[in-house]
Amino acid sequence: MASDRLFLGLGALLAGVAVALGAFGAHGLRSTLTPADLATFETAVRYQMYHALALFVVAGAWARLEAPLLNVAGWAFVVGIVLFSGSLYTLVLSGQRWLGAVTPLGGVAFLVGWVLLAWVALKR
Repeated sequence: MASDRLFLGLGALLAGVAVALGAFGAHGLRSTLTPADLATFETAVRYQMYHALALFVVAGAWARLEAPLLNVAGWAFVVGIVLFSGSLYTLVLSGQRWLGAVTPLGGVAFLVGWVLLAWVALKR
């Protein structure tokens, strides 16, 4: 599968999951979570959506530029979603606070993705 289609598909899937999780948080968890945990859950949803949309940017850039670093940027966004948002979802739903130590690794992956995307855009 071409990288542009792969990242477009992953972006759409992860954006849809973000919408579903956002609705679940707003309607299903509001009465069971503390305000702090609900805010953490909402942060996870928000960052997942931002970076699902970033995958659309990667797909569009790939269709135009076909730079190999775009693949790395796209996978960095995917890894960031799994580590950052995934650790926050799991932390809130399981109460396993040690997972907060994983979250910054996802943040680093997000930063790597944005730096690589900028590099490709400005290098051309």
